[in-house]
Amino acid sequence: MGYDLERFVGYVNEGLLCCVCRDVLERPLQGPCEHAFCSSCISSWLVYHRSCPEDRLPLEVGSLKPLYRYMRNDLTRLQIRCVNAARGCEVVCSLENLNAHEDECEFAFVSCSNTGCGHMLPSLDRSQHNCVAELRVEVEMLRIKRRHMVQKESQLKNEVEELKGQLSCLMSDMRALLGAERLRRQELAEAEVEKRELLELLKEMQPSR
Repeated sequence: MGYDLERFVGYVNEGLLCCVCRDVLERPLQGPCEHAFCSSCISSWLVYHRSCPEDRLPLEVGSLKPLYRYMRNDLTRLQIRCVNAARGCEVVCSLENLNAHEDECEFAFVSCSNTGCGHMLPSLDRSQHNCVAELRVEVEMLRIKRRHMVQKESQLKNEVEELKGQLSCLMSDMRALLGAERLRRQELAEAEVEKRELLELLKEMQPSR
């Protein structure tokens, strides 16, 4: 992947954009067709394709070569914001000097080198870092999370029991309704039989003409 275009200050020539990811070239290579790519982008592309992603001309890993010198010069002179800009770093430097700056940037997050800690903290806070205090805070946070989980588990169990009770009541009501329905149908059937018997009796009682 290339450098995010939004990090750059000023105009960036389209020829310095990767034909795959469309970001600014990172560790650039170019094909015989002179289209340029980030090294990682074109390597991934050529795993599944054997052509340039821009013009579809045949392309293989062995035919890739470094960027023309004038393009490399244009690329290294581009002005870019530090990757830690969102954390407060206001440095804007040339792409050529970016790695040197970011390796020393006081706003970069680093891992505490003390055995068993590994806490991530801004480089400028490293001298004030207290491993024991940080670990105590993390342990307390884990205890709080555990208490919340226990409370949540208890709440869920209560909700499950309540739902079981509601389901039991519904099943009981359903059985009662089904029983009442069967009784009603039985009574209707008996009434129908009684009706037919009465009609037959009336028919027999009528005088014949």
